[in-house]
Amino acid sequence: MKVTLSFDNGPTAPVTAHVLDVLAQQRIHSTFFVVGENLAQPENRAVAERAAAEGHWIGNHTLTHSMQFGDTDDPRVPGREIGEAQRLIGELAHPDRLFRPYGGGGVLDRRLLSPAAVAYLQQNAFTTVLWNSVPHDWDDPDGWTERCLADVKTRDWSLVVLHDLPTGAMEHLPRFLAGLRALDADIVQEFPPDCVPLHRGRLEHSVGHLLPC
Repeated sequence: MKVTLSFDNGPTAPVTAHVLDVLAQQRIHSTFFVVGENLAQPENRAVAERAAAEGHWIGNHTLTHSMQFGDTDDPRVPGREIGEAQRLIGELAHPDRLFRPYGGGGVLDRRLLSPAAVAYLQQNAFTTVLWNSVPHDWDDPDGWTERCLADVKTRDWSLVVLHDLPTGAMEHLPRFLAGLRALDADIVQEFPPDCVPLHRGRLEHSVGHLLPC
């Protein structure tokens, strides 16, 4: 059983620093999908730089984390939300130009992408990374660990979405990692192929189910 850890919506300096401390102690590498506008704060930029320096991958989680692409017909939105975030990430970016769309609670539905967003991702050689395990740590900061441990046992390779936000949820990260070790899970940094529909702009899997009808 494989488990890949990812952290969304940060960086938020104190919480992200705590996550990095825990991961370093456990010798685990992950991916941080950052919200571009958060990097405007020097302390958040610094902790993102630390994450990259320690071997974690930095991905793009839009500029503002405020809309799903399927909810707008404005063709300028992908360029602003993806492109401007990538500019802010700058030299911290993974070579594959990792991108994760705003999922609105973790649901993979027809609001996730749009034809304009897919075209932008293809034209600019982005790698789109989705997920298959969302334990809702942001709205259940104390109960998410048991739910996630139960969930990862249901598949061969889980890509877990956690959040380095000031909810208190990441205080339980050491307990969660201990639970994964007890399950003899192989914690890896790579992504399960079925969670990567586009790789460097090339379509690997159909995204029709993620586009508006």
